[in-house]
Amino acid sequence: MKQLAFIGTGNMGGALARAAAAGGHAGECIFANRTRSKAQELADELGVTDVADSNADAARRAKFILLGVKPQMMAGVLAELAPVLKERKEGFVLVSMAAGLSIAALRQMAGGEYPVIRIMPNTPCSIGKGMTLVTRSENAAEADTDELCMLLQKAGRFDFVDENLFDAGSAAAGCSPAWAYMFIEALADGAVEAGLPRAKAMEYAAQAVYGAAAMVLETGLHPGALKDAVTSPAGSTIAGVRALEERGFRGAAMSAVRAAVERTKEMGKAK
Repeated sequence: MKQLAFIGTGNMGGALARAAAAGGHAGECIFANRTRSKAQELADELGVTDVADSNADAARRAKFILLGVKPQMMAGVLAELAPVLKERKEGFVLVSMAAGLSIAALRQMAGGEYPVIRIMPNTPCSIGKGMTLVTRSENAAEADTDELCMLLQKAGRFDFVDENLFDAGSAAAGCSPAWAYMFIEALADGAVEAGLPRAKAMEYAAQAVYGAAAMVLETGLHPGALKDAVTSPAGSTIAGVRALEERGFRGAAMSAVRAAVERTKEMGKAK
């Protein structure tokens, strides 16, 4: 019996598979994907020797069944797995990465009150800099949750959150890398407009954002206090802050989070 069956080896499943392999657990992994060649390609990259012939085959042979499929595909995948889960009865945990699908909805699709752990990773997990949210059903043991996080610990940070806060947390942690990439690109574009070569502009902007994030996490200081420490009176930074505020920078960021939360809830209802 293996520890980790990755059903779906796309962006999210692949990111966590890379984290598992980085932690020395490639031998505990089984890969399955709708396109088998895609699973085989990732397996070859990571040194995973077990590529299943089907989703059901993978689910039959692992403790943690990681469902790395889109919300709209989940019902079909779990219908395929339902006979295997019914046959096994116990000794496994369903692990969902799908936005918007509650524990109750996942159990209904799977056809049983099985233990479920919901996680929401992000793509930086593939380089050990991710933020993964975790919540679980009442019959998913704390020890199993801890074991799953240990197997995937090379993904980065993990944090447990109540399911009623999961959608909001998913927007802040799971969606925000895309917005951060947009911000980095925009900063670089501005520097290029001012005359800086593209490669240098991208490096400077990315490292600045990376360093700023590290300052928040490592110092524990409020972002506002850290911002104030950079903004000298009548200086260039405060001039830029004013330009951002005049264009609704913080309001736009808040609206992005709200839009993502609302869309996540819509996807959960559309199952």
